[in-house]
Amino acid sequence: MTGTILNVSTVLVGGTVGAVIGERLPNRFRETVMHAIGLMTLLIGFQMALGTRSAIIVLGSVVLGAVLGEAAGIDDALKSLGDWVERKVAGKETGANHAKLDGGQVTGESPFSRGFVMASLVFCVGPMTILGSFQDGLTGVYNTLAVKSVLDGFTAIALASSLGWGVVLSSIVVLVYQGALTMGAVWAKPLLSEPVMTEMTAAGGLLIVGIGLNILGLTKIRVANMLPALVIAPLLVMLTAGK
Repeated sequence: MTGTILNVSTVLVGGTVGAVIGERLPNRFRETVMHAIGLMTLLIGFQMALGTRSAIIVLGSVVLGAVLGEAAGIDDALKSLGDWVERKVAGKETGANHAKLDGGQVTGESPFSRGFVMASLVFCVGPMTILGSFQDGLTGVYNTLAVKSVLDGFTAIALASSLGWGVVLSSIVVLVYQGALTMGAVWAKPLLSEPVMTEMTAAGGLLIVGIGLNILGLTKIRVANMLPALVIAPLLVMLTAGK
């Protein structure tokens, strides 16, 4: 868990620094920084996605994941959680000011919620998260997560300077998600074949491309609803093995 604790610490520090100095930064500076992060996120996502050896598996996992995620309402749940925490912490009635109806359901649209959701996805979806957490759990070596921690710290500063304190809250998601992967590493060891990791990484890369497009403001992809793809991809690899 050493690597995860280090990662959580850098997100907390980076997010706090970004949230505190954010209002002092000119809008054009913040916009340019966000654009730079968006472009880099796209690059990382494309690099990961293009590593696939089976585009059909990636397609199937993302489509099936999106169906399951939409049915479960993962994106709406994360936004609602962000708004609930903001009301409790900041005492703001964000539901009345920032929520809107979407298919009869209320979805949070506050900057706090967007920061929480976007940062949680950026910090948790990626090969370094998966590989680093398993490496930490199986061998006690946390070099990969140490590198990720530095990257996440700087990213948290940039994101929080535009999106505020919701980015800091994402540290809880990092703790729970990476901690769960680390603790479950021993149990999952027999399943971590090279083909499984390749397609799971590629599926995650495609989701990161979606995050990059959202950061750039080019679209509003509900990436959170596609997260089940990271579980479905390994299952598809195992089902198609030997065929």
